Amino acid sequence: VQLQASGGGLVQAGGSLRLSCAASGNTFSRYTRSWFRQAPGKEREFVAGIRWGGGNTYYANSVKGRFTISRDAENTVYLQMNSLKPEDTAVYYCAHGNPILSQTRDRTSYYYWGQGTQVTVSS
Repeated sequence: VQLQASGGGLVQAGGSLRLSCAASGNTFSRYTRSWFRQAPGKEREFVAGIRWGGGNTYYANSVKGRFTISRDAENTVYLQMNSLKPEDTAVYYCAHGNPILSQTRDRTSYYYWGQGTQVTVSS
């Protein structure tokens, strides 16, 4: 599976960005696609995920109500980010795997990763 992330950039606090994660290759029929982020000096953390079977979505508490993860029929997953804050500044990575439900937020449960896209929110 190859993942291509795009859509990052520089935005002022309160603004919006939409990230995209396109997948190619054998993505297999049951999987979870998630976004993680990593700020300088911090560990990579879960942001949002979507499970393909039922389309259930999961969010980190820090982004709930501001970010929305969605998918389309061509295996592309989007992360709509609204009301951005300076603390959202990080490199955002999309990930693809088949974790059990309880491990959806665990980065070690994902097999494939995109290259990362920088999101910078200025105050």
